[in-house]
Amino acid sequence: MSGGQQGMTREGALRLEFFIIGLGLFALILIFQPFSLTLFAVGSVLVVLAGLINNLLPMAQPGVKVRSVITIGMVVAMIFCIVILISIAAAHYYGVFFLNPPDPNTTTGKIQLNTPPFYMQPFVWSVAAVALVLAVLIAAMQKSKT
Repeated sequence: MSGGQQGMTREGALRLEFFIIGLGLFALILIFQPFSLTLFAVGSVLVVLAGLINNLLPMAQPGVKVRSVITIGMVVAMIFCIVILISIAAAHYYGVFFLNPPDPNTTTGKIQLNTPPFYMQPFVWSVAAVALVLAVLIAAMQKSKT
């Protein structure tokens, strides 16, 4: 970048755009390949990730600051974490209110009854911690900007 130019160059914006579109195409290739269920699972995760990263496509313009792209990416990731937490809670409460309780006389029922509640699972706390860290980082980036 030259001294007078701010933000991404034309080549940098084009690379970002190609990366975003390429990630989506790669994910689709992994989903529709007929060889491996593991590659299918990786492709399924990448499709969700590519869909979220697609929100950055309007930012792939010359002159847009990389810091802005990173901030928007962090906001999208934080929203995704919050949606995951809401989805897990909604699925739990759907089961509580609309499904029959597990039968304690069966092995499956005993396992289900001995499983800790959703809010005690390490995954849920990890996602909540990531969302909190992203929120703090976004606030710190905005505060340092002013």
